[in-house]
Amino acid sequence: MEEHRICIHKAQLYESFALFLEVKGNLIDAFMIYHLGISRNAEPLGRLKKAQVLFLERISERVINGSFQKIENGVSAENGEDFVNPWSVATIKNLLQKMNSQIVDYEGYHSSKRSYPGKVALSSLMKSARNKTIDIGGDKYQIKGCAGQGGFAHVYKAYVNSNPDDVVALKIQKPPFPWEFYMYRQLDMRIPDKERKSFGFAHRLHLYSDYSVLVSDYLAHGTLQDAINSNVVIGGSMEEVLCIYYTIEMLQILETLHDSSIIHGDFKPDNLLIRYSRDDPTENVDDFRLRTGPWCDQGLCLVDWGRGIDLKLFPEGTKFLGDSRTSGFRCIEMQENKPWTFQVDTYGLCVVVHMMLHNSYMEIEKVASNDGSYIYQPKSHFKRYWNSDLWKSLFSKLLNLDPAEDHKKVLQSLRESFQEYMCSDPKLIKRLKQLLLKQRTSLCSA
Repeated sequence: MEEHRICIHKAQLYESFALFLEVKGNLIDAFMIYHLGISRNAEPLGRLKKAQVLFLERISERVINGSFQKIENGVSAENGEDFVNPWSVATIKNLLQKMNSQIVDYEGYHSSKRSYPGKVALSSLMKSARNKTIDIGGDKYQIKGCAGQGGFAHVYKAYVNSNPDDVVALKIQKPPFPWEFYMYRQLDMRIPDKERKSFGFAHRLHLYSDYSVLVSDYLAHGTLQDAINSNVVIGGSMEEVLCIYYTIEMLQILETLHDSSIIHGDFKPDNLLIRYSRDDPTENVDDFRLRTGPWCDQGLCLVDWGRGIDLKLFPEGTKFLGDSRTSGFRCIEMQENKPWTFQVDTYGLCVVVHMMLHNSYMEIEKVASNDGSYIYQPKSHFKRYWNSDLWKSLFSKLLNLDPAEDHKKVLQSLRESFQEYMCSDPKLIKRLKQLLLKQRTSLCSA
């Protein structure tokens, strides 16, 4: 039915299949089916969301009490190798237990065996949150609006102790989930200071028996998805020079992240927040190339680390089997049920670039190459006035990574080729500055 797009906008399809998976004990898959239906706005949407809430209530007690029935870990073998599902409940639970003695000592970690004690029930925020005040860890957070939501969590913009100059993002999740906080602390320790602003920052985690509340930085300028949508609304697409700039940013982010033995696992435009510098960036070629001065404070910020993978917790050379089930972002290996590692992120980058260029998700095709093998490439064609050589190189290399080649060097080489193009003509940087200013005005007024 999925392949032939039958009933994909009917809530009953997702609800029925999720219930079937739940009965079989495949709770993660069941959750992902609810999430998929909601992301597609299946109708009636209200019914599907209610069914998901009831599902979460049914399993939350089992998660809280640690009595989750054993779920397939997604481990299989090929040529004698073991492959791990990094997102299975069993894997995450085992890793958290293994790292618990370290996590409890991390700055900002606050744990309680009690349920959330505040007077305002956290569940009530889902219905009406604006201007409600909740007490967490001795601070009062005045909710100013919902900044985003997923299957298990809602993110709210909040003033700390009613101070409009102290704004944070609260990620409230049920069942409680400390893994994202762990990932943020790994970023603190491993990402070089110069690049740290590109990865978000968590101040503290309040862990209760029924909820977790992650307090992190709030960036007010929207996401890369918002920027893409702003062009769709007016019937256009993002200008190429702006696409190139954000491509450079994403390549730099993944180059830095993967060099730190971390995989994001959910690389998409919704999770890329836009950063703007306070001061006007210069048109100096070296400042742009080296990302110095105001250019250092400008760019993207990768957030939402709930699917993050710390490779240092696995034996060297471990490969993964597991399906993100994120429509449009499943890498080729997932689509073909093959093991993967960094491809989950590099494929996501390709999809984001495709969305910026074409205003659509990427569809790929498998074509024969001159040596008798085959390669993967996007089905969409490049416009004749684009710098096609740059884009062809990016998609060709990232969709067909050679396992024997260091992919981080590929990311670096691609980044440098885009930077060289931008620095080849001062007019390009000048035009980029104009577009960034126009975009900032547009997004901030939306």
